[in-house]
Amino acid sequence: MATHAHDYPENLDPRVEALVTEIIGRVADKWTVIVLEVLTEHGELRFTQLARLCDGISQKMLTQTVRLMERDGLLVRTVHPVVPPRVEYRLTQLGSDLSEAFCGVWTWAARNVDRIEAARRDFDARASA
Repeated sequence: MATHAHDYPENLDPRVEALVTEIIGRVADKWTVIVLEVLTEHGELRFTQLARLCDGISQKMLTQTVRLMERDGLLVRTVHPVVPPRVEYRLTQLGSDLSEAFCGVWTWAARNVDRIEAARRDFDARASA
């Protein structure tokens, strides 16, 4: 779905289109965004540190989230051969690039928060009238 004809090639590779749809769905997931943000801010972290910094996430959800992110190449999971095993996570360059791309959304939101809130107020006022 291109908004401008010049933004995308005419014969867009269906694999790219499918990947974009999948990645948008993934990063639209609250926990993926939070894990990206935490690892961007803090660098390599142990699982327990990551869990503590991702306020409100369950161990099961964090495990699922980091596995999917690892599968997509967004982070690296390193198991250190000690007893008990120490597991650490860090973003790959791909994960860092995605995090950087997401910064654009934050910048856009900061620029437009007043306009969006005004539009919502106007809509709500019309809807309740």
